[in-house]
Amino acid sequence: MILPRDFYFRPVQSVARDLLGKRLTHLISGQRVGGIIVEAEAYDGEQDLACHARVGKTERNKVMYSQGGHAYVYFTYGMHWMLNCVTGETGYPSAVLIRAIAPTDGLEFISVQRPNVQEKQLCNGPAKLTKALAITGELNGSDLCDPDGALFIEQGEAISDNNIRITPRIGIQTTPEPWLSKPWRFVATLS
Repeated sequence: MILPRDFYFRPVQSVARDLLGKRLTHLISGQRVGGIIVEAEAYDGEQDLACHARVGKTERNKVMYSQGGHAYVYFTYGMHWMLNCVTGETGYPSAVLIRAIAPTDGLEFISVQRPNVQEKQLCNGPAKLTKALAITGELNGSDLCDPDGALFIEQGEAISDNNIRITPRIGIQTTPEPWLSKPWRFVATLS
């Protein structure tokens, strides 16, 4: 079952934690490609100096200002796509960066997208998972709650708090405190 819109209408930190264990799927020519979300980071509005919205609404980040349950897909470092889930009400820019999945569906497709890579390394980073699942800017703004959509997140398996590490976000070294140390990265260990 695809996650309902109200799943995303909660504080971004809660959504990030609760996305662990859910199933990210990209339908490609009728084939399911995806896996279980095992790492996610929260970004919380214009006051969060690690968030793209810190500069206000721009052409690049405008999807963050839409209602929760939409995909915010952006290009970074001139070579990588990143997938985020927008959270909250229309007008408040918060989103969860999907940092890693454990691939379960479409492994043959994923292996073609990421040739000569060990299975553990296929989707263990935000740019790796978008490459593996062929997620690009064409999916920016996609409604993750649309049952007829190509990109969605479904119910999965519950992850107990004992199997979750909570740490500061990574890759934001130039962000000042207190934002640098906010414990808004959630990492699951699957049994």
